[in-house]
Amino acid sequence: MSDTPRVLFWRHGRTSWNVENRFQGQTDIGLDRVGHAQAERAAGLLATLGPDLVVASDLERAADTAGYLGRAAGLEVEFDKGLRERHGGSWEGLTGPELARRWPVEHARMDIPDGEDVGEVGDRMQAAVDRALARTPAGGLLVVVSHGAALRMAISRMLGVPDEQREILGPLSNCCWSVLGRRREDWRLLEHNAASLPEPVVLSDDA
Repeated sequence: MSDTPRVLFWRHGRTSWNVENRFQGQTDIGLDRVGHAQAERAAGLLATLGPDLVVASDLERAADTAGYLGRAAGLEVEFDKGLRERHGGSWEGLTGPELARRWPVEHARMDIPDGEDVGEVGDRMQAAVDRALARTPAGGLLVVVSHGAALRMAISRMLGVPDEQREILGPLSNCCWSVLGRRREDWRLLEHNAASLPEPVVLSDDA
């Protein structure tokens, strides 16, 4: 068994603003009925992986999602403000079509004029993950519960993808997850946007 930890990045369940295609950012929106059901179902699956540590954004939609896993796995969820979603400034609460109409160029690039810089999001996400990894036992599983844009930045940083190329990593759907593991000094993407557990397979590198 490897003594290097794995990191599972889990996006929160659905909210009413997700349904309405509204930019949430750091606005504290709770899960809707479907979101709670998604989180409960996914938590039952993820608990079977035996997580050692669950760390979450303190925004309600992520905190409540993490709570389902904490209860299912018998763990106390820890919270880190560094795992919050990207601050969206004046974009928060507006729909995708509204943003595209008001800021066509900026919206196409997700360049929020008065929002948080993506590099700053990557810095704080990476720092939060590093803090949690320092408390994760050798060979253990860390679960990070956060938000779509913030999680993609964290994953990109760990994989060494430049911030400006972060879009090569596809989005995470509500309550789906990605898994990273290490080989020697490098992190590798083992799963992305998963909603079910893979069948057991024997993994080996190309000879």
